Amino acid sequence: MKNTVIGVDIAKTVFQLHWVEAETGEIRSKQLKRAGFLSHFANLAPCLIGMEACGGAQHWARRLMEMGHRVKLMPGKAVKAFVCGNKNDAADAQAIWAAVQQPGMRSVAVKTEEQQAILALHRMRQQLVKFRTMQINGLRGLLTEYGEVMAVGRAALDRSMSDILARLSERLPAVLIETLREQWNMLGTLDQQILEIERRLSSWLQQSQACKTIAEIPGVGLLTATAAVATMGDPRAFRSGREFAAWLGLVPRQTGSGGRVKLMAISKRGDTYVRTLLVHGARAVLARASAPGTWVDQLSLRRPRNVVTIALANKMARTIWALLAHDRKYERAYVSTKAA
Repeated sequence: MKNTVIGVDIAKTVFQLHWVEAETGEIRSKQLKRAGFLSHFANLAPCLIGMEACGGAQHWARRLMEMGHRVKLMPGKAVKAFVCGNKNDAADAQAIWAAVQQPGMRSVAVKTEEQQAILALHRMRQQLVKFRTMQINGLRGLLTEYGEVMAVGRAALDRSMSDILARLSERLPAVLIETLREQWNMLGTLDQQILEIERRLSSWLQQSQACKTIAEIPGVGLLTATAAVATMGDPRAFRSGREFAAWLGLVPRQTGSGGRVKLMAISKRGDTYVRTLLVHGARAVLARASAPGTWVDQLSLRRPRNVVTIALANKMARTIWALLAHDRKYERAYVSTKAA
């Protein structure tokens, strides 16, 4: 099956395949169980395999590439346009088969297990931060029911909780007071878990030359550096820094017809987490840096602050790609020039 293209719809236990025989042109569809999936491809000549970039896709892509196959992971949104008729496993596999052969179809980089491990730490930290915010908001809402309102911020809550619980203990059941105190103490446990994950990320940053390189960029800290390197995978998968910024959704949406194109707000496509980190980093540069640079100063004179923030985040993304793709060190005074 040399040069054969196979569309694979993966799932938890059942895998659906779709391909066309190169010699006879016969359309083939086959269903495989999880246990026999890899053994089926072990007996095939190297071929192009298309899959949706969903749960488990990175693992199967790595295993198939070890066998010599070429794997292309595609966003589910891009594949959806090729689904014909009712949605089922066979139709999805056929749509993947058609999508993987389209010229210009963008793919998701296949990541190493180490890169996925770092992203897993980021996801768990993000979840803990969400839990902590929910816990704080829940405590504030419950205490408001008893006439206790605190100032905005975590520090204000920590300062006020002891006095509030002491006052409420005079008129409310002890079981409620003890439960509220336990919920408050749980915030400290979440703080420690978040700090421990950040410590592990910091340790990985010191071991990764790529992370240390882009951490020199103003506005790129521990979280942004580790998340960007792990999310990008191979920087050469992107043709330019502009393509990487577009992949993160830091470019304007376009709409138009008849040759008239209108630029709108940013597209917000791609990885929301990395885009958010870059935007927060750009805001920090604008708020804290004493001399953010001539380019930022000139742009601030003619554009609103939010537009300048997104423009700076876009520039940070392009700088990250340039440093990693060309293996360079960050130079604050560097000026890029077009090749002759």
